[in-house]
Amino acid sequence: MTGEKSKDPLHGITLEHILTELHAQYGWESLAEKVNIRCFKENPSLMSSLKFLRKTPWARTKVERLYVRLVSRRASKGKGSVEC
Repeated sequence: MTGEKSKDPLHGITLEHILTELHAQYGWESLAEKVNIRCFKENPSLMSSLKFLRKTPWARTKVERLYVRLVSRRASKGKGSVEC
């Protein structure tokens, strides 16, 4: 192993972490507007959303892309992680 950092922005990030961060940032209502899927609109919960996203690749991809955009915006504002 060379100790190189992965170029995948989602490397080491769990779907639960992604969803928790998005919910904290946007809330269910805004999240449903940004990613138009029913699990965010009707009786949303972390567990039901995780179950749906794990079984539905197209929806998971949309959620992951939204998370990457959120992290990129945070990094551009100086709130991102610091590399050593």
